[in-house]
Amino acid sequence: MEYCLTVNNLSKKYRKFLALDGLTMNVPKGAIYGFIGKNGAGKTTLIRIICGLQEPTSGSYSIYGAPNSSKEIYASRRRMGGIIESPALYGHMSARDNLRQQFLLLGKPSFDGIDDLLNMVDLKNTDKKPVRNFSLGMRQRLGIAMALASDPDFVVLDEPINGLDPQGIVEIREIILKLNRERNITFLISSHILDELAKLATHYGFIDNGKILKEITKEQLEDSLKKRIEFKVDTDAELCSALDETHLRYKLTSLTEGELYGEISISELSDILKSHGITLVKVTEKDETLESYYINLLGGEDND
Repeated sequence: MEYCLTVNNLSKKYRKFLALDGLTMNVPKGAIYGFIGKNGAGKTTLIRIICGLQEPTSGSYSIYGAPNSSKEIYASRRRMGGIIESPALYGHMSARDNLRQQFLLLGKPSFDGIDDLLNMVDLKNTDKKPVRNFSLGMRQRLGIAMALASDPDFVVLDEPINGLDPQGIVEIREIILKLNRERNITFLISSHILDELAKLATHYGFIDNGKILKEITKEQLEDSLKKRIEFKVDTDAELCSALDETHLRYKLTSLTEGELYGEISISELSDILKSHGITLVKVTEKDETLESYYINLLGGEDND
């Protein structure tokens, strides 16, 4: 598998505070990588390091195969775009003029492509409006256009939907999905809004206290988020034999209570139990979410 980003045993220390603690992760080419962690877990620190804004204390990383210690890393970074914390915009200028400034900074020979970028983020009709009068969602969309000005293969977004209203979140999501599908742009998206990441990500990395707890693909995660049925019956006689007939994994939490993991209709479960002389007293269907998966990964801690 080809990776846009590989990180190996990376650490970053600020005096006595260890922001990253031997972090290792891999972002596959073409992925939308959801980078999940609490505030202060180390997400932004890692992003600042791979964007060249800070140096690691120890460890290494590579972008498109170029090690951070090599001269080739500068060429690899030119294949990147990103928004760190919030877009850097000129408030008195229009969206078009902001993009012109970005093109000049990048040394681009002309302003060709600006119209395409404005159309892509649905800002084509804002020529006379200064950015300071934009909504937060409009500023975030312009920030993405600025990140795309260099025609990157790899885009890093740090909390791109933080503070947005529902409509703004949908707009950002649709832009990211379109760019990933149509241009094969790889995304590393740092966020703690897990319900939204679940609608986007193809891969996940869970970080806590500067370490990666787990990396997992969307398919692997979905296999881990199977339905769970909590049940209570009137007797434990032949209960295990009955549950074996469901061909699902189960756990008994008491003599007459337990959990079934997988999908089965309540009527089918009731019929199986009845055939063994058991009555279903109480049943509750539950779906594990990305948030609950992450909280369980942390050992039950709240996700701030």
